[in-house]
Amino acid sequence: MTKLTVWFDGGCPLCRREIALMRRLDRAGAIAFVDLGVAGHGDCPVDRADLLARFHAREDGRLVSGAAAFAAMWRAIPGLRPLGLAARNPLVLAGLERLYRAFLRLRPRLQRMAGRREGAPA
Repeated sequence: MTKLTVWFDGGCPLCRREIALMRRLDRAGAIAFVDLGVAGHGDCPVDRADLLARFHAREDGRLVSGAAAFAAMWRAIPGLRPLGLAARNPLVLAGLERLYRAFLRLRPRLQRMAGRREGAPA
């Protein structure tokens, strides 16, 4: 199986939650997760600010971002693979990209909410 590399913002509480879930689902260890806050950005040819602004992954040597990066990650996880394969359809991927861009507008508010929840007493 080809290793997929995913770069994520470990300083973002929302991102940490998403990546924690993906790590649990990735039982085969098919994904190399790179925390930009700890490891820098490794061999990614994209500038750090761009990596933090938009989700990026490298699948089969090809750099993808946004919904395409999520779809690549889903394809690497058996339970999510059908969704990732469906995203190979250009119309499906375009729809997912529209949803991703809408999410990016909400992301700052969601990050604040997730941060407050992490800081809340148990």
